[in-house]
Amino acid sequence: MSSRGGDHSGLGQWGERKAAEYLQGQGYRLLDTRFRCREGEIDLILVREPYLCFVEVKLRKDADLAQARESVTPAKQRKVRTAALRYLSQHPSRLQPRFDVVEVYAPQGVETVLPTIYHLENAF
Repeated sequence: MSSRGGDHSGLGQWGERKAAEYLQGQGYRLLDTRFRCREGEIDLILVREPYLCFVEVKLRKDADLAQARESVTPAKQRKVRTAALRYLSQHPSRLQPRFDVVEVYAPQGVETVLPTIYHLENAF
């Protein structure tokens, strides 16, 4: 779950579901969710030719203090890249890997009817 600060309730998973639904509506095909390995975690893995997209989802109530994407630090990027290498070693692909970030803004948390979603392709 990526909305965290240790969030293991349903909020992070809810944000990931909303991000996946949004991307699928944009023509992406979902391959995997919450891929975990000792090196790190990848929230969503999707395909839209010619790309295999490794997606970090960040959920916030608003962007008053900072945009959600700002929490994808260089250290987090390294972990996602390393986890992607592990995924590719287990699931070889001829597609071009790409690292995206999806921001989900949900002012009322899981009660938000229409969260605002931004997709940043090739974010890192």
